[in-house]
Amino acid sequence: MEIILQIIILALGFALLIKGADLFVDGTASIAARFGIPQLIIGLTVVAMGTSAPEAAVSISAAFDGNADITIGNILGSNILNILIILGISAVITSIAVSKVTVRIDIPIMLASSVLLLLLGLDGQISRLDAVLIFACFIGFMVYMVFSAIKGNDSGDNIKVMSVPASLLSAVGGLLIIIVGSKLTVHGATAIAKYAGLSERFIGLTVAALGTSLPELFTSVTGAKKGNTDMAIGNIVGSNIFNILFVVGLSGLAIPVPFDKSFMFDAYVTIASGVLLLLACLKGRRLSRPAGIIFLVGYCIYFACII
Repeated sequence: MEIILQIIILALGFALLIKGADLFVDGTASIAARFGIPQLIIGLTVVAMGTSAPEAAVSISAAFDGNADITIGNILGSNILNILIILGISAVITSIAVSKVTVRIDIPIMLASSVLLLLLGLDGQISRLDAVLIFACFIGFMVYMVFSAIKGNDSGDNIKVMSVPASLLSAVGGLLIIIVGSKLTVHGATAIAKYAGLSERFIGLTVAALGTSLPELFTSVTGAKKGNTDMAIGNIVGSNIFNILFVVGLSGLAIPVPFDKSFMFDAYVTIASGVLLLLACLKGRRLSRPAGIIFLVGYCIYFACII
């Protein structure tokens, strides 16, 4: 009976994370729009960080609760799952066109971020000094995105503008819901791990990673179904960069995060997944259905390795 209760708590945590992120993005984007901030900048900053809010909340909450394996596991697991499962499913649904910028710049930045995390974790910890370096890279990435998007004259996303009280209620309420959801997710995942005799590393890499990646899953699969392939792959590559530079950076600034040696394998798989994505996109700048199948098989092999 206890395990059923913990599963319900975990599921409730996931639901709150998704709904909270939704409300937070809508509220903060509306506030920014009311201050006359261009939609393009809102899309590149507020909305992009909002999609990484579940990972940030769970990782920081786990770090403060002393569950470091969930902190790092959630990030590495999310990034692996984002590429191999979410892009794999999206590519199987429909072949995904990839822009030249994504292949030449965005994916290499994602790979560089993954390598940086691995190198900084070699000493067994993401210290505050490491976190400063990671977060500095995040700021640099944001500046690059804004300038390159302005140069490209991108129109940005459509923003739903609400009244000021409604915007504040949505933003603050969404943030509170994310915090509560993260607490429930970490509590449920940790309890299930202990009950089932599974390691926190395994739970962080699988269950917690899947739960915090649900917004990306829905966005990318929906985008692929509707033929909006730029959304499908751009969402994933951007999310993976944010997960490392923003989430790990923010978590490390809040509290030094242990990086257990057992995560080295997962860090290598994260890098290998990025290399696989780059190679798959080089031919005709398109992620094909066969590539999607290879991604899904790759995740099955990885999952078998960590069980």
